[in-house]
Amino acid sequence: MKLYFSPGACSLAPHIALLHTGLPFTSQRVSLRTKLTSDGVDYRSVNPKGQLPALELDDGKLLTENTAVLQYIADQAPESGLAPAWGSYARYQLMEWLSYLSTEVHKRFSPIFAPGCADEDKAAHWAELAAPLTFLAGKVDGERSLMGGRFSVADAYLFAILNWIGFAGFSMGDWPTLQAYHARIGAMPVVREAMAREGLA
Repeated sequence: MKLYFSPGACSLAPHIALLHTGLPFTSQRVSLRTKLTSDGVDYRSVNPKGQLPALELDDGKLLTENTAVLQYIADQAPESGLAPAWGSYARYQLMEWLSYLSTEVHKRFSPIFAPGCADEDKAAHWAELAAPLTFLAGKVDGERSLMGGRFSVADAYLFAILNWIGFAGFSMGDWPTLQAYHARIGAMPVVREAMAREGLA
């Protein structure tokens, strides 16, 4: 498999997941600004959406969208415990988390990083994140993971998103349980390795 990523983007989540499973893979860096890969190829010729992540499968097929990519990776190594079994209630809980992170949290960060976004607009967008961050802080209070047990692909996704708070110049100071969760996930060896591979350590 081949993962297309950009350092610190949401593609960090499948990067973490791949390392966690131990599955063989290669990676290709993509510039979010120029849409060029590190070897000069127009990334849109690989993924016409132009968005990350993209996972090229061993048979040449391409899979995009984080919620799909993360579940695919987890299902290639079910023994990793990154996703509950298909058909179980827990699996639908995982899908619920992935959907919530994608639509209610991830997307609210996008305007903050838009070129030319003024400081007052960034502050307004940040204020809109207060409710979902408060909700998440309540869910991880005293829990090791979003699923209440072992680490899952939802945790990899949330960790990647929470990193953006610092990148944007904001703080998790109002949510100490979320800070503790972020530090706990960030201390995992596979997470540290993914960060190092992306030049973020």
